[in-house]
Amino acid sequence: MALLKKLAGETAIYGISSILGRVVNWIILTPYFTRVFLREEYGIVNDLYFWIAILLVLFTYRMETAFFRFASRGQQESGDKKHDQDTVFSTASLTIIGTTVALAGLLLCLSPQIATWLKYPDRADYVRIFTLIIAFDALAAIPFAKLRMESRPLRFAAIKLGALALNILLVFFFLEGCPWLLAHDYTFVTSIYNPEHRIAYVFWANLIASGTSLLWLAPLYRHLAWRFATDLWRRMLNYALPLVIAAIAGIINQLAGTTLLKYFGTNSTEANLDIGGMYAAAAKLAVLMNLFVQAFNYAAEPFFFRQSAVSQDKAIYADVARAFALVGSLAFIGIMFYLELIQMFLGEDYREGLGILPILLVANFFLGLFYNFSIGYKLTDQTRWAGYIALLGTIITLAFNIIFIPSMNIYAPAWASLICFFTMAVAGYWLTRKLWPVDYNLGRMAYYLLLAIGGWGLTIVITSFLPDQMIYRLIGNSFVFLAILLLLYKTEGNWLRKVLG
Repeated sequence: MALLKKLAGETAIYGISSILGRVVNWIILTPYFTRVFLREEYGIVNDLYFWIAILLVLFTYRMETAFFRFASRGQQESGDKKHDQDTVFSTASLTIIGTTVALAGLLLCLSPQIATWLKYPDRADYVRIFTLIIAFDALAAIPFAKLRMESRPLRFAAIKLGALALNILLVFFFLEGCPWLLAHDYTFVTSIYNPEHRIAYVFWANLIASGTSLLWLAPLYRHLAWRFATDLWRRMLNYALPLVIAAIAGIINQLAGTTLLKYFGTNSTEANLDIGGMYAAAAKLAVLMNLFVQAFNYAAEPFFFRQSAVSQDKAIYADVARAFALVGSLAFIGIMFYLELIQMFLGEDYREGLGILPILLVANFFLGLFYNFSIGYKLTDQTRWAGYIALLGTIITLAFNIIFIPSMNIYAPAWASLICFFTMAVAGYWLTRKLWPVDYNLGRMAYYLLLAIGGWGLTIVITSFLPDQMIYRLIGNSFVFLAILLLLYKTEGNWLRKVLG
């Protein structure tokens, strides 16, 4: 299974920039933000990042996925040289450039009204800053996709990590360096720093990092063929637009908790944002599972398209899904077994909401399975089904939150995510079985997840008999973790040696 090894290698490298990179961001910035910001302020940061994520999907309208599809197989299918990879890159890039300029201009003109609608009156600067962040990230989307399509993960990782490091350094410059300079009478800093607008500097740091990242990608635009194939453009839009609904649904389920609590909580906006900040901080501890899913999807999406172009062997897809379920279950165990250590990354005021963590971890597990199962309609160009499934998930998420936030508080968004992603995974599996049957081993996937949840339950029982000190609980959890690893080696060792050998 050399191909599975190749996917594992690319996932590892993409993980440097997405998993490891964002974990570094989490390790540094999450503890910092949850100690220097009030929960209400942290709620504002997460609320605005939710809208950034939603608008970025609208700015890019999943054209990067369409690029994978048509750059990998367009020429072979059409027999027309104008649909080679250069033409696909040029067509995708030109359309993103045009729509980005138009949409960014509209948002900038309407920034005061949008700020009022977001419940941040007199803070139109928030809207202007995040509009430019979105514009820069949208313009970088197709060049990043080109790097992934050409299997150049090292350059991809270098640019992502460089931007990440710059963002972190700028956050500390604005929030720590500038106040220190101001306190020591370096008055020149007043031209760039206002202590009353601390939240805005989180986004200024992001803006500068995004702009720098785009500059690093600019050389890819030098090779732009400046060809726009109208027929190809229509096919790409028809392919990608249904995926926009799926992407928005995913963002709503992963990031909308703070925003929904802001709008549907029973308290004042400030108090709702305070609760939303606590929810967001607790959800950050699900970051390892979530980022594993993201890094897997970065590598798997172009891998699946390349594989389908050269082989009709579907066993590889079943093995990839099974491998994902195994590693995802181990991620659940690692986080929950050592939560007493991991929670220290949060400020004490933010730890009240950690009860939502196991729910969110399982939700992200099913999100990863959905990405695996959705390959059927992507490879058969029936992406409209992504829209139907995602719309169902969005209805579940919004309805559950609107109904239950007043009574369940921060647990409502967590349970909504789990119910939604489970439903989407089931629907994706059923649809793939009809459109492009893959013999997924659901029994083994369920075994991994149930073993992880059962092991966590066992640790709760065992540690209740141990002395009430963290060291004893961690030792007990470690013995259970080791037992689970030995059991998995016993039951899955032959399969792992087969697929990796």
